[in-house]
Amino acid sequence: MTKLNSIGLDIQKSKNLAEKLNELLADYSIFYQNVRGYHWNIKGDKFFELHDKFQELYEDLFIKIDEVAERIRTLGHTPNHKFSIYQKDAKIKESSEVADGIQDMKDTLESFKTIIILQREILELSADAEDEGTNALMSDYIREQEKLVWMYSAYLK
Repeated sequence: MTKLNSIGLDIQKSKNLAEKLNELLADYSIFYQNVRGYHWNIKGDKFFELHDKFQELYEDLFIKIDEVAERIRTLGHTPNHKFSIYQKDAKIKESSEVADGIQDMKDTLESFKTIIILQREILELSADAEDEGTNALMSDYIREQEKLVWMYSAYLK
């Protein structure tokens, strides 16, 4: 007999989703802090355009961090909140170079790649769990981020 949580999803499948979402939360949190560093420290002839773009990006990441944490709570689990856990769990690592706009954009694209791959894994789990809420969230994120990857890649070329 399947045991369901308070929103009608299988408890074990929800637990597995929450664990993957906590991985995503770790990656988003490190990515967010990296982008804040890019925003604060960017130098050079592209300062004004990149300063603004990095601000747009970190503001969006801040919202996504909150949404992912709240989705974990909705599934009946606890979002991680310690940077020590984020640093251990995240595939994205802290950026050490934050003043070179071209390198910052390359790092941003690598971070998006990491996040999009993880979100696709979460999509598979959410489909299996029949969790439309998580599925919709990940689908929206992927669509938005794929467009950003295209635009940031065009900027670099």
